[in-house]
Amino acid sequence: MELKDIKHKKLKAWIKECSDLCNPDNIYICDGSEEEKALLEKEAFKTGELIELNQKKMPGCVYHRTAANDVARTEHLTFICTKNKKEAGSCNNWMNPKEAYKKAGAIFKGSMRGRTMYVIPFSMGPIGSPFSKTGIELSDSIYVVLNMKIMTRMGKTVLEKLEETNGEFTKCLHGKAELDISKRMILHFPEDNAIWSVNSGYGGNVLLGKKCLALRIASYMGKKEDWMAEHMLIMGVEDPSGYIVYIAAAFPSACGKTNLAMLIPPKGLKHKGYRIWTVGDDIAWMKIDSDGTLWAINPEYGMFGVAPGTNSKTNPNAMATIRKNTIFTNVLLKKDGTVWWEDGDGSVPKDGFDWMGRPWKPGMKDELGKIIKGAHENSRFTAPISQCPSITNRLEHHHGVPISAIIFGGRRAKVAPLVYEAFSWQHGVFVGASMASERTFAQVGKQGELRRDPMAMLPFCGYDMGDYFKHWIKMGRKMAKPPKIFHVNWFRTDKKGDFLWPGFGENLRVLEWVMDRCRYRVGAKKTAIGNIPKLENIDMTELDMSKKNLEHALAVHKKDWIYELKSQEEFFKKIGKSMPKEIWQEHKELKKRLGI
Repeated sequence: MELKDIKHKKLKAWIKECSDLCNPDNIYICDGSEEEKALLEKEAFKTGELIELNQKKMPGCVYHRTAANDVARTEHLTFICTKNKKEAGSCNNWMNPKEAYKKAGAIFKGSMRGRTMYVIPFSMGPIGSPFSKTGIELSDSIYVVLNMKIMTRMGKTVLEKLEETNGEFTKCLHGKAELDISKRMILHFPEDNAIWSVNSGYGGNVLLGKKCLALRIASYMGKKEDWMAEHMLIMGVEDPSGYIVYIAAAFPSACGKTNLAMLIPPKGLKHKGYRIWTVGDDIAWMKIDSDGTLWAINPEYGMFGVAPGTNSKTNPNAMATIRKNTIFTNVLLKKDGTVWWEDGDGSVPKDGFDWMGRPWKPGMKDELGKIIKGAHENSRFTAPISQCPSITNRLEHHHGVPISAIIFGGRRAKVAPLVYEAFSWQHGVFVGASMASERTFAQVGKQGELRRDPMAMLPFCGYDMGDYFKHWIKMGRKMAKPPKIFHVNWFRTDKKGDFLWPGFGENLRVLEWVMDRCRYRVGAKKTAIGNIPKLENIDMTELDMSKKNLEHALAVHKKDWIYELKSQEEFFKKIGKSMPKEIWQEHKELKKRLGI
């Protein structure tokens, strides 16, 4: 198919406009076929953009390295571009749209000479679903095309549906340019339904259907159209009777979303016959149905997961998912054409090539005496979610799944107990708004530093954060039966710094209490911060953990929470005048309950 064959007039005009700006040698319109994938891979193997892995051991798998300065989301170079700065809010970087188009346009100008511009039609969500949104990404990267094929519904069918309806689409322009970090820009234009990304090749900055559209642009759309775009996994827990409780959960990146989404029941609970259904591991789009309940879809079609720490113990379903048809980025390349990463499966290889392509051996140190790791800490795998053993049969269901519980969480060595339940929807919004986590390697910055990350959306909300909280409160008022809201913390430590809770599959023991609370089957102990389980409500069968440690994991310490209140207040004040009065009211009520 050629540009002249496109029937959608706005789309054709926009592609021509971008082509005139970037001056590619060729324009290629992707059809999403397997034949196309094979041809693009072959071309990328020739140029070195991709490396073919051992096809006997890892069928369909390929390898990619990003530039050394391009290994994570660059939030300080990510902008929301609205006419009114107030619309973007105090938590986002803002740039005037005219200035943004001018600056980025100067970088894009002629940047695709000698290259092909790939036209990537994609759907976030099942094609034709009332939940779904269509995007067109233009990119000069085969790596982007192949990732988008995995992460979205991509190709000819999407384009045909767009032409049939003459529908709207998100205009996504990406260019590698020179991969110059000093000229890197990730720009979002909510009022224009457009995204521009230049001088990056890292997935989080260039797979524009993911965080850029599915969260930043979609959250803005959701506010206007009365729905919610959230940084949440979606999972179903089925009991032996066949009843499924669907849960949406928000954690910052690299805090266990993927592990929880495809959890395998622990040995001690297998006799109860629970089954886990994975709907999504990263993003949820949620709408209120005609009966007043909240329903959700996973708008994605693949997984873009962190490799280090993923192994057959922490996430056996993820390991099964990535055995074939997977793109590995910035992991260690072994000499037999397979891959490895720290805290992964198998013994440490004797040698190989690290994520920068340098010869590597275990124990090697840099000039500062620091151990050189084979895989980058934020190395990734991109795999079709359909390959997950626990995948739901409702992935393509246009209506999605009904949400009974929403869970917030993060990495907190102290303060937050293992689990607690909010007293109401409004209190739950406060719990989400005050969420904090110790910074991980998925974000640029000092690892371990405490970072406020409301609903795990601080880097991803496409408009003012105070207005975002108002939207949550408003949505709750429209629901006849809003989901119950909980907060979890798998990462609480003892005095020695050891984790109190074993985590991973054992987290089902906590989810069991969450499910029982949703079905009004079990009681709780009221504390100043919310309802916590009674010790007997957590099934400890075959769990090597003392009741004393469980008590510590569930403890609410007044001194810690008094300090936490001050920290929350400082953060809320930074958001400014848009902070809803309901959040301040909940903050005041917590003070009262703590007796201060």
